[in-house]
Amino acid sequence: MTLTAELYFSFRSPYSYLSVGRYRAMTEDNDLDIALRPVWPLAVRQPDFFERNHPNWLGYTMRDMLRVAQFHDIPFGAPRPDPIVQDTATRKISEDQPYIRRVTRMGQAAARRGAGLVFAAEAGRMIWGGQENWHEGGHLAEALKAAGVDPAEIEAEIEGDAKSLDDEIAANQDALEAAGHWGVPTLVFDGEPFFGQDRIEMVRWRMEQKGLAKR
Repeated sequence: MTLTAELYFSFRSPYSYLSVGRYRAMTEDNDLDIALRPVWPLAVRQPDFFERNHPNWLGYTMRDMLRVAQFHDIPFGAPRPDPIVQDTATRKISEDQPYIRRVTRMGQAAARRGAGLVFAAEAGRMIWGGQENWHEGGHLAEALKAAGVDPAEIEAEIEGDAKSLDDEIAANQDALEAAGHWGVPTLVFDGEPFFGQDRIEMVRWRMEQKGLAKR
C-alpha cells in the first residue's frame, strides 16, 4: 500500500531546502508519495518577524544551516539573488516580491500535476546550492523539465491563473496550521506534523510503523 504525506515548504527557507532532497530520496526508495504544499515565506506573511527575534537568532541559524549541509553533504550557499527583495540597510521587506512569488507559483502549479516535490528539490538546489542568477534564463525551466512538466505550460499558468494559485498557496498555510504547526519544513503524515529537517528519521520510523515498504 502506498503511504501518503504532505510537505509544507518555502522556497526561501534554507531548512526546507535541506530537507526536500532527503524526502525526495525517500519517495524514490519506498512506496511513498509526498505531495508538496508550498507556502509563502515568513518575510512575506510577517515582514517584521526577523526584527522581533533574539539578536543571537541569525548568527546561530547561519552556523547551524552550514553544518547541517556539511553533515549531509548537501551543496549549500547564500542565494544569488535572495528570493526576497529587501533593503539591506533598513531590512525593510519590499511590497513587490517578483522572485518568490514566481517560484512559489511554479511550485504550486507543479504540485497540481503531482510534480511539486521534484521541482522543489531541483529549484531549491539552484537557489541554495550556488546557482548564480537562478531566476533568469532557463534555470527554473530546467527544474520544471526535471519534474516532468512543460515549462511553457507552467509559465502560461502562473501568468494567467495567478489568483487561483495564490489562493491555493494561502490555503496550504491554513492547512498547515490546522494540522498543528505554522512553520516549514513540516511534513504531515497520518494527521501528525513533523517540523524541521531534523525530524526526517523520526518520520521514517513512524512510517515504518504504518507499513512503509521498499519499492
